[in-house]
Amino acid sequence: MFYYLAELRDVFFGLNIFRYITFRAGMAAVTTFLICLILGPYFIRKLKELKVNEIAKRDDAPALDHFQAGKEGTPTMGGIFIIGSIVLSVLLWADLSNPYVVLTLMTCVYLAVVGGVDDYIKLTQKGRRGLSKRSKLFWQIVWGAVVGAFIYLHPNTSTKLDVPFLKDAVIDLGLFYILFVVLIVVGTSNAVNLTDGLDGLAIGCTLMVSITLAILSYITGHLKFSEYLFLPYVAGAGELAIVCAAIMGASLGFLWFNCYPASIFMGDVGSLALGGTLGVISILIKKEMLLVIMGGVFVIEALSVILQVVSFKLRGKRIFKMSPLHHHLQLSGLKESKIITRFWILAIILALVTLTTLKIR
Repeated sequence: MFYYLAELRDVFFGLNIFRYITFRAGMAAVTTFLICLILGPYFIRKLKELKVNEIAKRDDAPALDHFQAGKEGTPTMGGIFIIGSIVLSVLLWADLSNPYVVLTLMTCVYLAVVGGVDDYIKLTQKGRRGLSKRSKLFWQIVWGAVVGAFIYLHPNTSTKLDVPFLKDAVIDLGLFYILFVVLIVVGTSNAVNLTDGLDGLAIGCTLMVSITLAILSYITGHLKFSEYLFLPYVAGAGELAIVCAAIMGASLGFLWFNCYPASIFMGDVGSLALGGTLGVISILIKKEMLLVIMGGVFVIEALSVILQVVSFKLRGKRIFKMSPLHHHLQLSGLKESKIITRFWILAIILALVTLTTLKIR
């Protein structure tokens, strides 16, 4: 909305500032942070009144009961005000005629609804752990296919993968790019969901990835910067820096309440939406392969689950005491706060490594 004030710059020259992505990105981050900070206590209080509380005790993981006891009764579904603040901020500060912005907003809302239904079932139907795995996977695949089809059919997008570290090296997947997009949407949304098991862990890592993607979006949408760094230029992609900044601000605002010991949890309504949105942004700015590095913590957490399942089915033995990895570390004797801090440090290092790859061509 504020973006269009720049059209009145002939009336008052100061309104020209609304043209600049850097200004609007900064304001988007501040907006989401303040919304979360101001409305957070109200949401926490209301969720408590409605008894939208975390069910910490799990029949399928009794070994965790000792660690989870203090979390019982903590409000959940805090992702509602995370996603709400992001959507409102983007509507205020972004160019809403930009198809990439619209697509990422739709992704965020769609996956929030899927996650919200999952959370609702957990809370209202005793004995159920939310949507069935097949149902959740089906709805994630549907949206991944929609995003993939958009990119395949849109004249200004590409089905080519930019290979990091190599100058002008690309792989054109053609029609198979739709399947590739489906894998990213499903993978990123579930990876963040799996990581969301300790206070502040997932949202802190989301913060690091969103900052990295904001920088990459701005560079990708800037013709001179992208040419200098031998990166594929995507016209209009710079506007996604505003979406990333909104996610960054919301992450900081939510972390204010979600840091150890947490006053609220995001639930699947937050984790699925944030993960899928970050995945779609990386696709739109052609940094799909770099996502493995910048989102390395999420990748490690997801891989630990995959390896655990495969090992048990093939060998009848488990690799970890429990998966995802953060639960293995808990059962190995590490304090929750130490695990969280070390994972954040790892996320920061991986973000820096991602940015340094831009000059390695």
